[in-house]
Amino acid sequence: MAAPRIYLAGPMTGLQEFNFPAFHAAAATLRAAGHDVVNPAEINKDPNADWAACLRADIAQLVTCDAIALLPGWINSRGATLERHIAHCLGMRIFMVADLIGEQVSV
Repeated sequence: MAAPRIYLAGPMTGLQEFNFPAFHAAAATLRAAGHDVVNPAEINKDPNADWAACLRADIAQLVTCDAIALLPGWINSRGATLERHIAHCLGMRIFMVADLIGEQVSV
């Protein structure tokens, strides 16, 4: 059976380097554990891109996934809370990244 496809969600706006280091670290750890990971930091690399355009591209990938994994601080992110809501409405499994990797990923 194939590994579930997991979408990473968490805060970006207003954080140093858009929090990309935390996204990349979590994605690398999850991939090393055999998970198929969709990392929005790999989808939207332009720091000057329009927020809504980025979110649209991210949601297009989110709906192809089986689960969502939330980074610390997700609750304070407008985009991540929307992504979590979509995942919930679609019946996807919802995890905290820390629960999947067994350690805290710092923001």
